Amino acid sequence: LLHVRNQFVHKDSLRAAIRDVVNATLRARNPDIWGEGTTACASDSKKIGAWDANLLTEWHIRYQGRGVMIYWHVEKNSTCIYSQLKRCSSSEVASMIEGVLRHCTDMEVNKQFVDSHGQSEVGFAFCHLLGFDLLPRLKALASQKLSLTGEETPNQYDNLQPILKKQPINWNLISQQYDEMIKYTTALKQGNADPESILRRFTRNNVQHPTYKALAELGRVIKTIFLCRYIGSEELRREIHEGLNVVENWNSANSFIFYGKSGEIATNSTKDQEISILSLHLLQSCLVYVNTLMIEDVLSDNAIRSKLIPEDYRALSPLIYSHINPYGLFTLDMSDRIAFAA
Repeated sequence: LLHVRNQFVHKDSLRAAIRDVVNATLRARNPDIWGEGTTACASDSKKIGAWDANLLTEWHIRYQGRGVMIYWHVEKNSTCIYSQLKRCSSSEVASMIEGVLRHCTDMEVNKQFVDSHGQSEVGFAFCHLLGFDLLPRLKALASQKLSLTGEETPNQYDNLQPILKKQPINWNLISQQYDEMIKYTTALKQGNADPESILRRFTRNNVQHPTYKALAELGRVIKTIFLCRYIGSEELRREIHEGLNVVENWNSANSFIFYGKSGEIATNSTKDQEISILSLHLLQSCLVYVNTLMIEDVLSDNAIRSKLIPEDYRALSPLIYSHINPYGLFTLDMSDRIAFAA
Protein backbone atom coordinates (compact mmCIF):
# COMPACT_ATOMS: atom_id res chain seq x y z
CA LEU A 1 0.00 0.00 0.00
CA LEU A 2 2.85 2.38 0.80
CA HIS A 3 4.46 1.64 -2.59
CA VAL A 4 1.18 2.25 -4.43
CA ARG A 5 0.62 5.53 -2.59
CA ASN A 6 4.14 6.81 -3.29
CA GLN A 7 4.09 5.78 -6.95
CA PHE A 8 0.55 6.57 -8.04
CA VAL A 9 -1.20 8.85 -5.52
CA HIS A 10 -0.15 12.44 -6.21
CA LYS A 11 -1.66 15.84 -5.54
CA ASP A 12 -2.23 16.70 -9.21
CA SER A 13 -3.85 13.35 -10.02
CA LEU A 14 -6.17 13.66 -7.02
CA ARG A 15 -7.24 17.18 -8.06
CA ALA A 16 -7.87 15.90 -11.60
CA ALA A 17 -10.00 13.05 -10.24
CA ILE A 18 -11.97 15.47 -8.03
CA ARG A 19 -12.58 17.73 -11.02
CA ASP A 20 -13.88 14.79 -13.09
CA VAL A 21 -16.22 13.61 -10.34
CA VAL A 22 -17.56 17.13 -9.68
CA ASN A 23 -18.16 17.75 -13.39
CA ALA A 24 -19.89 14.38 -13.71
CA THR A 25 -22.15 15.29 -10.78
CA LEU A 26 -23.05 18.63 -12.36
CA ARG A 27 -23.87 16.90 -15.68
CA ALA A 28 -25.91 14.12 -14.06
CA ARG A 29 -28.27 16.41 -12.17
CA ASN A 30 -31.91 16.48 -13.19
CA PRO A 31 -33.07 20.14 -13.08
CA ASP A 32 -36.61 19.02 -12.19
CA ILE A 33 -35.25 17.55 -8.94
CA TRP A 34 -32.27 19.73 -7.99
CA GLY A 35 -33.28 22.98 -9.68
CA GLU A 36 -31.49 24.87 -12.41
CA GLY A 37 -27.71 24.99 -12.44
CA THR A 38 -26.49 27.25 -9.66
CA THR A 39 -23.75 29.88 -9.76
CA ALA A 40 -23.68 30.33 -5.98
CA CYS A 41 -21.00 28.83 -3.77
CA ALA A 42 -20.34 28.96 -0.03
CA SER A 43 -16.96 28.69 1.65
CA ASP A 44 -15.89 28.01 5.20
CA SER A 45 -12.98 26.53 7.10
CA LYS A 46 -12.75 23.58 9.47
CA LYS A 47 -9.98 22.87 11.96
CA ILE A 48 -8.51 19.36 11.90
CA GLY A 49 -5.99 18.15 14.45
CA ALA A 50 -2.49 17.43 13.17
CA TRP A 51 0.94 16.45 14.47
CA ASP A 52 2.89 19.53 15.48
CA ALA A 53 6.47 18.95 14.25
CA ASN A 54 5.87 20.62 10.88
CA LEU A 55 5.56 24.10 9.39
CA LEU A 56 1.78 24.05 8.82
CA THR A 57 0.47 23.04 12.25
CA GLU A 58 -0.36 25.95 14.55
CA TRP A 59 -2.33 26.55 17.74
CA HIS A 60 -5.81 27.83 16.92
CA ILE A 61 -6.89 30.64 19.23
CA ARG A 62 -10.63 30.34 18.58
CA TYR A 63 -11.03 26.54 18.45
CA GLN A 64 -8.16 25.75 20.84
CA GLY A 65 -5.72 22.95 20.15
CA ARG A 66 -3.07 22.41 17.50
CA GLY A 67 -3.97 21.60 13.93
CA VAL A 68 -4.47 22.88 10.40
CA MET A 69 -7.38 24.53 8.62
CA ILE A 70 -9.23 23.01 5.67
CA TYR A 71 -10.99 25.60 3.55
CA TRP A 72 -13.91 24.20 1.54
CA HIS A 73 -15.86 25.68 -1.38
CA VAL A 74 -19.25 23.96 -1.55
CA GLU A 75 -22.00 24.87 -4.00
CA LYS A 76 -25.66 24.94 -2.98
CA ASN A 77 -26.36 21.28 -3.82
CA SER A 78 -23.56 19.93 -1.58
CA THR A 79 -20.83 19.45 -4.18
CA CYS A 80 -17.41 20.66 -3.05
CA ILE A 81 -15.57 22.24 -5.98
CA TYR A 82 -12.29 23.11 -4.22
CA SER A 83 -10.37 22.40 -1.02
CA GLN A 84 -7.26 23.96 0.49
CA LEU A 85 -4.90 22.99 3.31
CA LYS A 86 -3.99 26.14 5.26
CA ARG A 87 -2.32 27.27 8.45
CA CYS A 88 -4.62 28.36 11.29
CA SER A 89 -3.42 31.96 10.91
CA SER A 90 -3.98 32.07 7.14
CA SER A 91 -6.29 34.69 5.68
CA GLU A 92 -9.78 33.33 5.05
CA VAL A 93 -10.37 36.15 2.56
CA ALA A 94 -7.36 35.00 0.52
CA SER A 95 -8.55 31.38 0.68
CA MET A 96 -12.02 32.42 -0.50
CA ILE A 97 -10.60 34.27 -3.52
CA GLU A 98 -8.21 31.42 -4.38
CA GLY A 99 -11.01 28.86 -4.42
CA VAL A 100 -13.15 30.93 -6.79
CA LEU A 101 -10.22 31.46 -9.19
CA ARG A 102 -8.61 27.99 -9.09
CA HIS A 103 -11.44 25.44 -8.78
CA CYS A 104 -11.12 24.38 -12.48
CA THR A 105 -14.56 22.75 -12.62
CA ASP A 106 -17.38 23.49 -15.05
CA MET A 107 -19.17 25.60 -12.46
CA GLU A 108 -19.17 29.38 -12.88
CA VAL A 109 -19.17 31.19 -9.53
CA ASN A 110 -21.06 34.50 -9.53
CA LYS A 111 -22.02 34.57 -5.84
CA GLN A 112 -19.77 33.69 -2.92
CA PHE A 113 -21.23 33.17 0.57
CA VAL A 114 -18.89 33.50 3.58
CA ASP A 115 -19.15 34.07 7.31
CA SER A 116 -17.79 37.13 9.12
CA HIS A 117 -14.18 35.94 9.00
CA GLY A 118 -14.24 35.51 5.22
CA GLN A 119 -14.86 39.16 4.37
CA SER A 120 -13.10 42.52 4.63
CA GLU A 121 -13.28 45.85 2.84
CA VAL A 122 -10.28 44.90 0.69
CA GLY A 123 -11.95 41.55 0.03
CA PHE A 124 -15.11 43.31 -1.17
CA ALA A 125 -12.99 45.41 -3.53
CA PHE A 126 -11.10 42.49 -5.07
CA CYS A 127 -14.27 40.39 -5.47
CA HIS A 128 -15.95 43.27 -7.30
CA LEU A 129 -12.95 43.72 -9.59
CA LEU A 130 -12.84 39.96 -10.24
CA GLY A 131 -16.50 39.95 -11.28
CA PHE A 132 -18.40 38.08 -8.54
CA ASP A 133 -20.51 39.11 -5.54
CA LEU A 134 -19.18 38.64 -2.02
CA LEU A 135 -22.17 37.89 0.24
CA PRO A 136 -21.16 37.48 3.90
CA ARG A 137 -23.24 36.53 6.91
CA LEU A 138 -22.18 39.28 9.30
CA LYS A 139 -22.15 38.37 12.97
CA ALA A 140 -21.93 41.94 14.34
CA LEU A 141 -24.43 43.46 11.92
CA ALA A 142 -25.51 46.16 14.39
CA SER A 143 -21.97 47.59 14.51
CA GLN A 144 -21.57 47.91 10.73
CA LYS A 145 -21.31 51.40 9.22
CA LEU A 146 -22.62 52.84 5.96
CA SER A 147 -20.56 55.24 3.84
CA LEU A 148 -21.83 58.38 2.14
CA THR A 149 -20.96 59.35 -1.43
CA GLY A 150 -19.98 62.90 -0.50
CA GLU A 151 -22.83 64.54 -2.41
CA GLU A 152 -25.24 64.51 0.54
CA THR A 153 -25.77 67.37 2.96
CA PRO A 154 -24.54 66.69 6.55
CA ASN A 155 -28.03 66.26 8.05
CA GLN A 156 -29.80 64.72 5.08
CA TYR A 157 -30.28 61.39 6.90
CA ASP A 158 -31.01 62.29 10.51
CA ASN A 159 -32.23 58.83 11.49
CA LEU A 160 -29.09 57.15 10.09
CA GLN A 161 -26.50 59.33 11.85
CA PRO A 162 -25.46 56.60 14.39
CA ILE A 163 -24.53 54.16 11.60
CA LEU A 164 -22.93 56.57 9.12
CA LYS A 165 -19.18 56.95 8.77
CA LYS A 166 -17.95 60.51 9.16
CA GLN A 167 -15.66 60.44 6.14
CA PRO A 168 -17.37 60.15 2.72
CA ILE A 169 -15.95 58.02 -0.11
CA ASN A 170 -12.75 59.40 -1.60
CA TRP A 171 -13.55 58.93 -5.29
CA ASN A 172 -10.39 60.79 -6.42
CA LEU A 173 -8.16 58.25 -4.65
CA ILE A 174 -9.98 55.36 -6.35
CA SER A 175 -9.53 57.06 -9.73
CA GLN A 176 -5.82 57.76 -9.11
CA GLN A 177 -5.03 54.18 -8.06
CA TYR A 178 -7.30 52.47 -10.61
CA ASP A 179 -4.42 51.16 -12.76
CA GLU A 180 -2.61 49.73 -9.69
CA MET A 181 -5.77 47.99 -8.48
CA ILE A 182 -6.28 46.45 -11.94
CA LYS A 183 -2.63 45.33 -11.97
CA TYR A 184 -3.00 43.41 -8.71
CA THR A 185 -6.37 42.00 -9.77
CA THR A 186 -4.88 40.76 -13.05
CA ALA A 187 -2.01 39.13 -11.13
CA LEU A 188 -4.58 37.29 -9.04
CA LYS A 189 -6.63 36.16 -12.02
CA GLN A 190 -3.65 35.04 -14.10
CA GLY A 191 -2.06 33.18 -11.19
CA ASN A 192 1.13 35.27 -11.24
CA ALA A 193 0.78 35.75 -7.47
CA ASP A 194 -1.21 33.86 -4.88
CA PRO A 195 -3.98 35.73 -3.00
CA GLU A 196 -2.27 35.18 0.37
CA SER A 197 0.83 37.11 -0.74
CA ILE A 198 -1.11 39.99 -2.29
CA LEU A 199 -3.56 40.42 0.59
CA ARG A 200 -0.67 40.32 3.06
CA ARG A 201 0.49 43.58 1.50
CA PHE A 202 -2.88 45.22 2.03
CA THR A 203 -3.54 44.95 5.75
CA ARG A 204 -3.90 47.46 8.54
CA ASN A 205 -0.16 47.12 9.16
CA ASN A 206 0.41 48.81 5.79
CA VAL A 207 -2.32 51.41 6.10
CA GLN A 208 -0.27 54.17 4.41
CA HIS A 209 0.03 52.25 1.13
CA PRO A 210 -1.91 54.35 -1.45
CA THR A 211 -3.26 51.27 -3.25
CA TYR A 212 -4.45 49.84 0.08
CA LYS A 213 -6.27 53.10 0.77
CA ALA A 214 -7.92 53.00 -2.67
CA LEU A 215 -8.96 49.35 -2.25
CA ALA A 216 -10.40 50.16 1.16
CA GLU A 217 -12.39 53.05 -0.33
CA LEU A 218 -13.75 50.86 -3.13
CA GLY A 219 -14.52 48.15 -0.56
CA ARG A 220 -16.52 50.67 1.47
CA VAL A 221 -18.61 51.44 -1.62
CA ILE A 222 -19.38 47.79 -2.37
CA LYS A 223 -19.94 46.90 1.30
CA THR A 224 -22.41 49.78 1.74
CA ILE A 225 -24.39 48.58 -1.28
CA PHE A 226 -24.35 45.04 0.11
CA LEU A 227 -25.49 46.13 3.58
CA CYS A 228 -28.47 47.98 2.09
CA ARG A 229 -29.40 44.88 0.08
CA TYR A 230 -28.87 42.59 3.08
CA ILE A 231 -31.04 44.64 5.44
CA GLY A 232 -33.78 45.23 2.86
CA SER A 233 -34.10 41.71 1.44
CA GLU A 234 -35.22 38.77 3.55
CA GLU A 235 -34.79 36.56 0.47
CA LEU A 236 -31.08 37.45 0.27
CA ARG A 237 -30.57 36.74 3.97
CA ARG A 238 -32.26 33.35 3.61
CA GLU A 239 -30.12 32.54 0.55
CA ILE A 240 -26.89 33.31 2.42
CA HIS A 241 -27.93 31.28 5.48
CA GLU A 242 -28.99 28.36 3.29
CA GLY A 243 -25.66 28.34 1.45
CA LEU A 244 -23.59 28.43 4.65
CA ASN A 245 -25.72 25.68 6.23
CA VAL A 246 -24.71 23.44 3.31
CA VAL A 247 -21.04 23.94 4.25
CA GLU A 248 -21.82 23.03 7.87
CA ASN A 249 -23.45 19.82 6.64
CA TRP A 250 -20.35 19.12 4.54
CA ASN A 251 -18.17 19.53 7.64
CA SER A 252 -20.35 17.10 9.61
CA ALA A 253 -19.82 14.48 6.90
CA ASN A 254 -16.05 15.07 7.19
CA SER A 255 -16.14 13.78 10.76
CA PHE A 256 -18.07 10.68 9.68
CA ILE A 257 -15.58 9.77 6.93
CA PHE A 258 -12.29 11.00 8.39
CA TYR A 259 -12.52 9.00 11.62
CA GLY A 260 -9.10 7.26 11.65
CA LYS A 261 -6.78 8.22 14.55
CA SER A 262 -9.56 10.34 16.10
CA GLY A 263 -9.80 12.50 13.00
CA GLU A 264 -6.21 13.72 13.31
CA ILE A 265 -3.76 13.99 10.40
CA ALA A 266 -1.08 11.54 11.52
CA THR A 267 1.92 12.81 9.57
CA ASN A 268 4.40 15.68 9.66
CA SER A 269 4.91 15.71 5.88
CA THR A 270 3.12 18.64 4.24
CA LYS A 271 2.80 16.59 1.05
CA ASP A 272 1.12 13.71 2.89
CA GLN A 273 -1.14 16.11 4.78
CA GLU A 274 -2.39 17.58 1.53
CA ILE A 275 -2.88 14.12 0.00
CA SER A 276 -4.95 13.11 3.06
CA ILE A 277 -7.25 16.10 2.65
CA LEU A 278 -7.57 15.68 -1.12
CA SER A 279 -8.39 11.98 -0.59
CA LEU A 280 -11.10 13.00 1.87
CA HIS A 281 -12.40 15.52 -0.68
CA LEU A 282 -12.43 12.88 -3.45
CA LEU A 283 -14.16 10.27 -1.30
CA GLN A 284 -16.82 12.71 -0.16
CA SER A 285 -17.38 13.94 -3.73
CA CYS A 286 -17.87 10.33 -4.85
CA LEU A 287 -20.41 9.88 -2.05
CA VAL A 288 -22.34 12.92 -3.32
CA TYR A 289 -22.14 11.66 -6.92
CA VAL A 290 -23.46 8.17 -6.09
CA ASN A 291 -26.19 9.60 -3.84
CA THR A 292 -27.25 11.98 -6.61
CA LEU A 293 -27.68 9.05 -9.02
CA MET A 294 -29.47 6.92 -6.42
CA ILE A 295 -31.95 9.66 -5.49
CA GLU A 296 -32.67 10.38 -9.14
CA ASP A 297 -33.15 6.66 -9.75
CA VAL A 298 -35.68 6.41 -6.91
CA LEU A 299 -37.52 9.53 -8.07
CA SER A 300 -37.77 8.22 -11.62
CA ASP A 301 -40.77 6.31 -10.30
CA ASN A 302 -43.67 8.70 -10.85
CA ALA A 303 -45.69 7.09 -8.05
CA ILE A 304 -42.99 8.04 -5.53
CA ARG A 305 -42.25 11.43 -7.02
CA SER A 306 -45.91 12.47 -7.01
CA LYS A 307 -45.88 12.23 -3.21
CA LEU A 308 -43.25 14.97 -2.86
CA ILE A 309 -44.34 18.52 -2.05
CA PRO A 310 -42.21 21.67 -2.59
CA GLU A 311 -40.94 21.53 1.02
CA ASP A 312 -39.61 18.01 0.37
CA TYR A 313 -37.55 19.22 -2.58
CA ARG A 314 -36.04 21.97 -0.43
CA ALA A 315 -34.93 19.37 2.11
CA LEU A 316 -33.51 17.02 -0.53
CA SER A 317 -29.73 16.65 -0.22
CA PRO A 318 -27.24 14.24 -1.84
CA LEU A 319 -24.94 14.58 1.20
CA ILE A 320 -26.48 11.76 3.25
CA TYR A 321 -24.50 8.97 4.84
CA SER A 322 -26.79 7.09 7.25
CA HIS A 323 -26.89 4.23 4.71
CA ILE A 324 -23.07 3.97 4.64
CA ASN A 325 -21.14 1.51 6.82
CA PRO A 326 -17.61 2.92 7.29
CA TYR A 327 -16.31 -0.18 9.08
CA GLY A 328 -15.59 -3.76 8.05
CA LEU A 329 -14.34 -5.38 4.85
CA PHE A 330 -15.02 -4.02 1.38
CA THR A 331 -14.90 -6.22 -1.69
CA LEU A 332 -14.06 -4.17 -4.78
CA ASP A 333 -15.40 -5.66 -7.99
CA MET A 334 -14.74 -3.27 -10.91
CA SER A 335 -16.97 -5.34 -13.21
CA ASP A 336 -20.02 -4.95 -10.97
CA ARG A 337 -22.19 -1.87 -11.50
CA ILE A 338 -25.09 -0.35 -9.60
CA ALA A 339 -28.21 -0.86 -11.70
CA PHE A 340 -29.13 2.77 -12.33
CA ALA A 341 -31.59 3.65 -15.07
CA ALA A 342 -29.98 4.76 -18.33
